[in-house]
Amino acid sequence: MSRTPSTMVALGTVAPPFELTDVITGKAVGRDDVAADTKGLLVMFVCPHCPYVKHVEAELGRIGKDYQGKIGIVAINANDVSQYPEDSPEHMKEQASHNGWTFPYLYDETQEVARSYDAACTPDLFLFDADQKLVYRGQLDDSRPQRKDFGNDLPVTGKDLRAAIDMVLAGKRPDPNQKFSIGCNIKWKGE
Repeated sequence: MSRTPSTMVALGTVAPPFELTDVITGKAVGRDDVAADTKGLLVMFVCPHCPYVKHVEAELGRIGKDYQGKIGIVAINANDVSQYPEDSPEHMKEQASHNGWTFPYLYDETQEVARSYDAACTPDLFLFDADQKLVYRGQLDDSRPQRKDFGNDLPVTGKDLRAAIDMVLAGKRPDPNQKFSIGCNIKWKGE
């Protein structure tokens, strides 16, 4: 399991547009569809097989329920399924169902959306304000999956991301001193 940090894209960056297929409904979903009538947009790059994502996927489901209708939320999987078949749309559907995800889960087969966001790892989290400007990128919280050479016993709370979302909902800017996310590298085609 690799330990890849997020790239910490510059705050203020505008959310790149996207339109991808939701593996749950089979419908095309775009950035503006997700963010419509909300105070912000949360774009999460995740996948079914990554131990870092497995460690936090239930909390992502709770965040989805807690902030539904207040902030647009979408998950995107950009991994190369020819090399990692456990990240296929079928497995994505199972992951979403098992964790009670209420947000769209999109498959980025061409990997163009992940590249446009400069996503590097799973999970990689990007929170945008109502103007679709990046205000938070970084970790969910300080918890890490327990492994023999690293990890910790901290509970998964989502405190860092939740605090940032709460600031956006209050019309304020989250603290710019943010900790990078860490996870498995995105499985790029041809690498």
